[in-house]
Amino acid sequence: MLEFKGKNYGFDTLMVHAGTQPDPDTHAVALPIYQTTAYTFDSVDHAARLFELKEAGNIYSRMSDPTVDALERRIAALDGGIGALAMSSGHAVMFNTFLNLAGAGDEIVSSICIYGGAINMMGVTLDRIGIKVRFVDPDDLDAWEAAVNERTKAFFVEGIGNPNANVADIGAIAEIAHRHGIPMVVDSTFTTPYLQRPIEYGADFVIHSATKFLGGHGTAMCGIVTDAGTFDFSGNPRFPLYNEPDVSYHGVVFAKDCGKAGFITRLRTMMLRDLGACCAPLNAFLIMQGIETLSLRMRRISDSALEIARHLKAHPDVAFVNYPGLESSRYYDRVQRYLPKGAGGVFTFGLHGGRERGARLIDSLELIMHVTNVGDARTLISHPASTTHSQLSDEQLAESGIRPETVRLSVGLEDPADLIADLDQAIAAAK
Repeated sequence: MLEFKGKNYGFDTLMVHAGTQPDPDTHAVALPIYQTTAYTFDSVDHAARLFELKEAGNIYSRMSDPTVDALERRIAALDGGIGALAMSSGHAVMFNTFLNLAGAGDEIVSSICIYGGAINMMGVTLDRIGIKVRFVDPDDLDAWEAAVNERTKAFFVEGIGNPNANVADIGAIAEIAHRHGIPMVVDSTFTTPYLQRPIEYGADFVIHSATKFLGGHGTAMCGIVTDAGTFDFSGNPRFPLYNEPDVSYHGVVFAKDCGKAGFITRLRTMMLRDLGACCAPLNAFLIMQGIETLSLRMRRISDSALEIARHLKAHPDVAFVNYPGLESSRYYDRVQRYLPKGAGGVFTFGLHGGRERGARLIDSLELIMHVTNVGDARTLISHPASTTHSQLSDEQLAESGIRPETVRLSVGLEDPADLIADLDQAIAAAK
């Protein structure tokens, strides 16, 4: 149970009600789309208080919007955090989160078993601005420990890794991070708050590409980060950004003046202000619509994914299946601990015969769509080595566990029997 309006409500209640109320002027039930760029001030003094961070309120839609605010409140309630911030995409949220923690000369330790675009962003773009990322095997706790030094500013891992669905031992990794005074950032895109709330296992900040399962229909780009309010920046020598006066706000000290909300306040007032990756109100509205059916979709998707994975596992032409919900998976016991409601809807598999046969499989599908996306109501398939992870080196692909024949399946809401039939005919056609 999570708290909302001073009461403890179940997840399904929060996903429908948290963050909203009927419009006070029109009494409309649905969330209004506040399509505006600016807001009036009550007085010059009122405007000054807003700009000086002495009072909360809307200034300019680059930093806040009532529709976006409702989405942020809902996700914060579902994640169990003290606040959340929505941006234009999941990638924008990730980039801005790291910039809110690290600067030139600093380091981040990250799992190597993550989305290929994230590896590129961290290994190339962050490196160009002086932030070094050390990639480690997420299952090797000694590697996490060994990667820490005095410049380390964050640990990063995906709760369920993209694309091979490896399940992170969030609690153990967070323990290492916290022992060194380092925050833990978890990407929960594949799990959503319904399947897993990483904050309960020690995560300090939770990232979502809301474009995926939260929205659920492939119609809107959005990213969200939730602040657990658990990481204490105050007095931590690793984070002078939070403990020294900020010149752009006349000496505000975020750790002291904003308390537990120091991270999310700085993210909004500095990163969003300066880099402008704001979420569009219409996109926030569409994501909110998707969240209202989140638990229903995730239960169905997880059940269907398990059924399909079991079928593929038993197929004589299938060489491997990486789905953590399978009893044969190395992550099965970890699923019981971290994902008791289901192991999600994304996994990989490969056929005997290598890359070419995998390509023929994809090209032979009739119902399942070849799309570089996940988390849709429709079932989607892709070839990571030639799409999402195509910019990785052969060494990086091997470290990520991505073979030439690996294909990624994102299960949707169709009848699983129809999906299995489509896969079977495509496998046969790929011979």
